[in-house]
Amino acid sequence: MRCLNGEGDRELTIDELRVVAGYSVECVQEVVSRTAAETKRPFTQVRRDGDYYLCMSRNRELLAACAIGALLLSAACTRSPAAAPASAAPTSALRMTLSSSEASPATESSSYSVGSGAPSDNPATTVSLSPGISVQPASSTVQVKPTASTTVKPTMTVSAPQRASGTDVLTGTKCQVFPTNNFWHADISKLPIVKQNKTWLAAMGAADQKLHPDFGPNYDDPKNPYGIPITIAPAKTARVPVTFDYADESDRITYPLTSTTKIEGGPAEDGDRHAIIVTGDTCELFETYYTWNKGGKWTAGSGAHWNLTSNALRPAGWTSADAAGLPILPGLLRWSEVKAGAVHHAIRFTTNKTAAAYMWPARHEAGKGSAATLPPMGARFRMKASFNVSDYSKQAQTVLTAMKTYGLVLADNGSRWYFQGDADPGWPEALVSELKKIPASAFEAVDTATLMVSKDSGQVK
Repeated sequence: MRCLNGEGDRELTIDELRVVAGYSVECVQEVVSRTAAETKRPFTQVRRDGDYYLCMSRNRELLAACAIGALLLSAACTRSPAAAPASAAPTSALRMTLSSSEASPATESSSYSVGSGAPSDNPATTVSLSPGISVQPASSTVQVKPTASTTVKPTMTVSAPQRASGTDVLTGTKCQVFPTNNFWHADISKLPIVKQNKTWLAAMGAADQKLHPDFGPNYDDPKNPYGIPITIAPAKTARVPVTFDYADESDRITYPLTSTTKIEGGPAEDGDRHAIIVTGDTCELFETYYTWNKGGKWTAGSGAHWNLTSNALRPAGWTSADAAGLPILPGLLRWSEVKAGAVHHAIRFTTNKTAAAYMWPARHEAGKGSAATLPPMGARFRMKASFNVSDYSKQAQTVLTAMKTYGLVLADNGSRWYFQGDADPGWPEALVSELKKIPASAFEAVDTATLMVSKDSGQVK
C-alpha cells in the first residue's frame, strides 16, 4: 500500500507511525483503541509530539493495522483548522512522515508493507566494512517467536563482587559501570574512519539534522522528567518472577522489581516503559522493556541481566531491553557526571533506518537492507576533532568532549540523532536547549575492529 504525503506518495516502512496533528486527539485515540481491540494487543505508545501523533509498537502487524486506521482519519475525524499546520495536506489526504522505532524482538529479519499481510524476504550478505570488521546479517527467513507468555522462577546466587575503582562509578553505589577496559569506555578519538562513513551519514540525514537530547524537564508532569530513570535497589531487595512476552531472548531469572522501581514515563504512562535497576550490594544490572505490575504480578516485553564487573556479552542474536542487545545504562548521559565535569563513556543514540545486521559488540539487529548503505546496530560515531566547542557552555563542553573521545553508539531504532540520558529532575533547560544545537554533520563513523579482543566479550585492547 502507498500513502500520500506532502511531497507525493511513498512506500510505507512501518516501525513508528507519525500522523500529522490537526485531527482531534479524541478521534485519534478512538481509531487507535478500536485497532488495539481488534488485534487484542495494546499499542506501545500513542502520544502527541509537536506537529505529530506518534503511534508505536513492537508488534509490526499492529503497526500495519494502525497505518490502515490512520488512513481513515481524513474521513473519520474532524480536522480543526486552528490546529492544522500551515503546510498541512487537505482533509481528503493523509500527510505523514515515517521513521523507525524499536522493531519487534519477535522478528529476526523482516520487512512489512501495509496491507501485504506477510513479511517479505530480505536477504543480506556479510559486508566487509574495512579490514578486520564484518557485519553479521540475520537470516532472511522470518522467525516469529511464540507470543505466549512464559513465567520462569529459577534461583540464582550471586556473590558480592569486588568493587571497581574506575572512572565511571554510578552515583549512589560503589559500582563501576562495566570495567574500564570495556567497549563503552574505549577512547576512539584516534580510530580510522569506516569506509561507509559518507553513505551512512547521508542515510541518517546528517547534513541538515541537529542532535536531540531525549531527556530533560517535563513541565506537564514535573515528577516524571523526560529520560530513562535509574533505580538503585537496596541490599537484599527481594527478587520476583517476571512474565515476558519474548521469553526466548530474555534472561528468565528473578528481578529486583518493587513498588518503588522507577519506570520510564511514570507509573501509569504508556510507552517503552524501560526499568533499569542496579543492585548496590552485588553490582548487577537488570533492564526490562514495557514493564508493568498488574495485580501484584510483574510483566515485561523483554528482560536482560549483566554483572557490572564483567565484559561478557549476551548470546549472539539476542535482543535485550534495547534493539541492539546491548545494555542501556552505560550509554545514558547522566546529569550527575555532567555536573561533576567529566563523562567517561560513549552515549547511546538512535536513528530511523538501520541495516538488517549488527556489528560488535551489538548482538541483535532490528532493521532491513544492507550495511553497505545503512548503519548496523553497534555502529560507532564520534564528533570530529576539528569541531569548535568554544561557543558552548562549560557543561555542554563536558558532553561534547565525551562525544569526541568516546562517541555515540547506535543502539536502537527511533528518531534520527536522538541521544539518551537519565530522567534526572536536575537537568537544566538551558543546557538541554544548548545540546539541541549540535549538528549531526559534525560526526563521523569509525572503525572499531582493532578494539575487539573476542567477539563474545566487550573487552577492548
